[in-house]
Amino acid sequence: MQHLEHERLVFLALGESDADNGESTHLDTCGHCRTELTALRQVAGLGVETQSLGDLPDPPEHIWQGIAAEIRAAEAVPSLTEARRQQAAEQATIGQRPSGSPAGPTASGVAGPESGGRSRARRRAGWSRWAATAVTAVAAAAIGVVGTVSVLRPDEPAPAPTPAVLASAPLAAFGSTPKSAQGDARILQNGQLHLHVANLPRVPGYYEVWLINPTNMEMFSIGTLGGDSDALLPLPPNVDLKSYSVVDVSAEKYDNNTRHSGDSLLRGTLTG
Repeated sequence: MQHLEHERLVFLALGESDADNGESTHLDTCGHCRTELTALRQVAGLGVETQSLGDLPDPPEHIWQGIAAEIRAAEAVPSLTEARRQQAAEQATIGQRPSGSPAGPTASGVAGPESGGRSRARRRAGWSRWAATAVTAVAAAAIGVVGTVSVLRPDEPAPAPTPAVLASAPLAAFGSTPKSAQGDARILQNGQLHLHVANLPRVPGYYEVWLINPTNMEMFSIGTLGGDSDALLPLPPNVDLKSYSVVDVSAEKYDNNTRHSGDSLLRGTLTG
């Protein structure tokens, strides 16, 4: 089967022209050409996606190393120009053979038509392998650049930096609370308390978070803890964490009483 020329497939992949009826019929029945066209279209699509980008970041070093390795491998394969030159020379030699010459190999070593066909088939296969190698290398470079740009694209907001931790406290079970209950409290630079708890006993009401002054046991609530194991609670402005240094998690009832119930589940002292 005569395959479509690689240059023609490139034009079809780029949309420079449409396939005529004969080419369309061939592509419907030839898996080799159809696969090559699909690969070229993928590379062309990657190129279109990056046309609107400005300053591109340098691709990772392993991308260039992979391209160099593919090019070195491709250099061992005869080029299309050399293949066509050899084919033309063989055809000219065959045309000059006397009419009585046998069809097989001659004393001069020139191959007959059948052998020449096999040689052309091998060269065609070699060129196809070279084309596939080149397409793979270009695709790898394009994917590497696009992948890097997708991470560093300037029009996408950068992730917010994690706030610094000013103080922290490990929370341990308090009173009759099961010893498996535990937690961590962290005071963040953005004025929030990040609370993480685990294995809290179930209560008929809800959990409330307090800051306590261990000197005089004065306290105030900074919020409630829902069913999640993590919570971010805003702290009052200018809170004195040196005085109110104890973090307390209590079990509260739905009784409209805003005072501490006296049933503390977890406690810990802030340091830092």
